[in-house]
Amino acid sequence: MVNWKEKVENKFDRLVDIRRYMHKNPELSFHEEKTHDFLLSELKKLDKLSIRERVGERGIVAKLEGNQPGQTIAFRADFDALPIQDEKDVPYKSTVDGVMHACGHDGHTATLLTFCELLHEHQHLLKGNVVFIFQYAEELNPGGAKAMVDDGALDGVDKIYGNHFWSGHETSSIKTKPAEMMASPDFFEITIKGKGGHGAKPHTSIDPIVIVAEYISSIQKIISRHIDPIDRGVITVGKIDAGSAFNVISDTATIEGTVRTFKPEVKDTIEKDLERLLKGLCIANNATYEFNYRRGYPTVVNHDAQYNVVKEAASSLNLTYEDISPMMIGEDFSYYLLNRPGCFFLTGSGNEDKASLAPHHHPMFDLDEEAMKTTTEMFIKVLEIEGVL
Repeated sequence: MVNWKEKVENKFDRLVDIRRYMHKNPELSFHEEKTHDFLLSELKKLDKLSIRERVGERGIVAKLEGNQPGQTIAFRADFDALPIQDEKDVPYKSTVDGVMHACGHDGHTATLLTFCELLHEHQHLLKGNVVFIFQYAEELNPGGAKAMVDDGALDGVDKIYGNHFWSGHETSSIKTKPAEMMASPDFFEITIKGKGGHGAKPHTSIDPIVIVAEYISSIQKIISRHIDPIDRGVITVGKIDAGSAFNVISDTATIEGTVRTFKPEVKDTIEKDLERLLKGLCIANNATYEFNYRRGYPTVVNHDAQYNVVKEAASSLNLTYEDISPMMIGEDFSYYLLNRPGCFFLTGSGNEDKASLAPHHHPMFDLDEEAMKTTTEMFIKVLEIEGVL
């Protein structure tokens, strides 16, 4: 019997090397040319793999076939970075100005690649097939997942699993939940057009800033008074742009924000009411408007059977496990789950002693790299429970 824990431990240096190489050489969503080529070159060293490159735009799908018939199980990792300046003082600090892996995608990819190499060494044990999906552009809508699915990334796949490291949880703890796990994130941009003028003569102008202020305050009533309290919804205005001087009434005011929901009908209500309220305020104030609402990724919905597999895997490995509450963040892993049964789970990577408690999308974000071993062991255990290993 293979001692997988020992095998994973022996791969730890490899895990760290890949992750730190990627951390030093990040690339933004839809611009991951060097990352694609690096991964492709590493995968081509494994002669038992069948490899498809440029899936979607820059995705890679590798397949390892077993010597016995069985299920085909897929695992996915994303490899894009964020437009954030790396402020850590570490040897593997990003070498690209204004770009860093601030969400753990370098760790996701290092884990999947090393997992692939490990299974390649033990391909004779497989009772089925394993597919490794390396995905570009998770961070930026429309993302890479849908394009990869449309381009056949899931062809022949029976089930799919994915992982995300999470600095808010203790290293190597496992968290997930059945059904809705992560929200559907939408974007809206609104421009209110008034009539500019002198700040001392507001009666001769139509002040869009006053209208915007009333609008921002009023839209929260959509959540509190138009949405069933049992359902979840968030409306956040994150950006306001108006005016050029303290004593001038602007012609226009623009706001940008996000809507987070779990149910399509809640999303529909919020989108409709955002514009209806905007239209009413503009009519009342003799202003006009432009309304742009862009829908984001679908809700991440785990399938019950695969959720139970993840839970069993964590228990078998004696890891700390917890069902979590639904999260208002978005993830395009949802597209895979719309097409195949599967489960998405979190592996804790937060460790105060290793300075890895900074939140995701923060310039001080880092991983406790021990978490990569845990996820590798989880992937192996999932294959065992599914009967593929």
